[in-house]
Amino acid sequence: MSPRELARDQLWEVATTQHGFVTARQATDLEIDKYALQMLVHRGTLMRVAHGVYRFPRYPVGEYDQLMLAVLWTRAPEACLSHETALDLYGISDVNPHQIHVTIGKHRRLRRADGDDYMIHTEDLDPSQIGWAHEIPTVTPRTAIQQCIVGGTQTYLLRQAIERGHAQGRVTTDEREDLTNALEARDAR
Repeated sequence: MSPRELARDQLWEVATTQHGFVTARQATDLEIDKYALQMLVHRGTLMRVAHGVYRFPRYPVGEYDQLMLAVLWTRAPEACLSHETALDLYGISDVNPHQIHVTIGKHRRLRRADGDDYMIHTEDLDPSQIGWAHEIPTVTPRTAIQQCIVGGTQTYLLRQAIERGHAQGRVTTDEREDLTNALEARDAR
């Protein structure tokens, strides 16, 4: 019989795949009760950074922490970075989003007041439309460009995203043609 793993160690395993963050829901899924979570916060092992989201202070601070936090803040398992944030994260456009764009399922409604830095979009995405960028769930470059065409991102930034995405191998030749046609159709309206 092996001894039960410590709550701290179980949460650390999860946090190392999420830029040092862990959610209360993930703790519950690991059968870690609220009292144990509160004790970890009280002892300084965890730090509460948003409602239901905690961070290990000993985990190194990184460039993409705020993006990971945005996804976890939604408490939606399907949440992912999207729109202009995804274009910026992939490095295929010089877009400079003023907010972090996150997409969640259409059936979700967020009623939290602490998300001023986030632009929440609702869309039911197919699993093939979601990938990973810097260990964060992120829509694929093609999906991000499509979202930005619909969302009204400036044409020159989208042309840049299409061409850079293609040059980097993130957008196929067929996708480049489809996206270019969609952008031209939008601009013709």
